[in-house]
Amino acid sequence: MIFRVRNAKRLEDQPSHSLLYGKVHDIRTGDVIDEALVSVMRAPASYTREDVVEINCHGGMMPLWRTVKLLIASGARQAEAGEFTKRAFLNGRIDLAQAEAVMDIIRAKTELSHRAANEQLRGGLSSEVTALRDCLISVIAAVEAGIDFPEEEIETPTGNPLVDEVRSAIQNVEELISSHRYGKVLRDGIATAIIGKPNVGKSSLLNRLLKQDRAIVTDIPGTTRDVLEEYLNVEGLPFKILDTAGIRHSHDVVEQEGVKRSLGVIGAADVILIVLDGSTPLTDEDKRVIEEAREKPAIVVMNKSDLERTADVPAWPETIAEISCKTGAGLDGLRMALVELVKEGTVPPREHSWAVNQRHKTALEKAKTSLEKALASTTSGMSAEFIALDLRDALDSVGLIIGATHTDDILERIFRDFCIGK
Repeated sequence: MIFRVRNAKRLEDQPSHSLLYGKVHDIRTGDVIDEALVSVMRAPASYTREDVVEINCHGGMMPLWRTVKLLIASGARQAEAGEFTKRAFLNGRIDLAQAEAVMDIIRAKTELSHRAANEQLRGGLSSEVTALRDCLISVIAAVEAGIDFPEEEIETPTGNPLVDEVRSAIQNVEELISSHRYGKVLRDGIATAIIGKPNVGKSSLLNRLLKQDRAIVTDIPGTTRDVLEEYLNVEGLPFKILDTAGIRHSHDVVEQEGVKRSLGVIGAADVILIVLDGSTPLTDEDKRVIEEAREKPAIVVMNKSDLERTADVPAWPETIAEISCKTGAGLDGLRMALVELVKEGTVPPREHSWAVNQRHKTALEKAKTSLEKALASTTSGMSAEFIALDLRDALDSVGLIIGATHTDDILERIFRDFCIGK
């Protein structure tokens, strides 16, 4: 035993949820490695519903690693990524959607995304998925009862009643799918691209928004060659700010690649900040930048408001923010303009915080396809066996969300990005 409890108490005799003080010893040399606190949690009242002992060492790396080395030498092994949360799922303490919420909590970048992850961990999404599964199970049971026991003359749902049930299920699935966009914003941030021709102040704007010198700023056009990515919290909304290379025609091969990447970022962005130099008339390069962003929600950022304005105001987009990256004037107005633009449509209002992720969306889309097949079979008067088969496929797809049905490869994908030992 590498841990010796003060007053010669036996660790194995302690009741659940005890906190014990003692020392970690090297059993080979007798050296004291660290003073520590050990928590004892017995099944099923633990995170994994298994017996758990936690050693709380001091924060220094040396005592920590020496303690880990002693544990491994005594027969323990290092936990795999996400192993404790995976054990909690396999032992029935949480479902798969709740397990994913643990990682969302760890990665949360704003109070809003943290609140959403907590609501999902408490079972907000799971309860809706469970209700949908219960509905499907009831319909399947009624349909299959008539198939399995035809001699009993059991009344099975057919015609309009069954059509109504399936349509209601499709509507519920569609409502869940619709939350994916909101979930993407919460987890990945609102992709906001800063675009413009060279030397209009794009990198200076990034630095001002972040309140740190993240991007290199020089008077030399084309300094930024690649896309820089940083997160910004504005009014609780997570913005993923993307500083791009200046868009212009160039014979420089490296700069051409930067321009190509900038154009790709525009296509993938949720919001565009079009930076113009307010102290000079608009050029053909400026007009090209505006046209490239034409299909996106956008704000014109008229930089250099500390100088005399000579640039014309473009007809589109309507939202314009006048700022000075040199003095910082107008930046608060730009932040508020960003929030207002997002609230107008990029982030749909929701009654609750949680939202489905990409894995959930894929499963729901498969369920919707199966339900639509069941609906088509019902309206065309096909045999109940075909209807039941499609309904069961839908049930299996919905079950993937909470782990009612799962495979090893699905578990591997979910837990591989977890922290070691979480």
